[in-house]
Amino acid sequence: QVPRAPSQPLAGSESRRFTNKHSKKALKASLTLGILLGMFFVAWLPFFVTNVAQAVCDCVPAGFFDVLTWLGYCNSTMNPIIYPLFMRDFKRAMGKFLPCCRRPAEPRPSAISLSMRNSNSGPRAATSLKNVL
Repeated sequence: QVPRAPSQPLAGSESRRFTNKHSKKALKASLTLGILLGMFFVAWLPFFVTNVAQAVCDCVPAGFFDVLTWLGYCNSTMNPIIYPLFMRDFKRAMGKFLPCCRRPAEPRPSAISLSMRNSNSGPRAATSLKNVL
């Protein structure tokens, strides 16, 4: 056995705060994932069960099958609503690019600033928009 040097433990209140902060994040992530998966199963499971039943016995009315299909489609429309409710980073990203979700103090990023940010070059002194286009 190789003896290990004792590591410095965090102070009691720091350790509790660190653990509490991460457990809250884990709980929130678990809650969000649970809601998303729960809604997915509630929306799509009846469709898939009915689809299998239709293949086996051909006993499912077409109108009922259409209703279940649209129930699954409604799940897809709920995702953009659920994500901003539970995820702060997603809400910030949407606020930057969608005018309806932007805060008044945030300016809208232009295509030029985005392309300059994504290219690995900084702003050039002698470059104007006419020269670039």
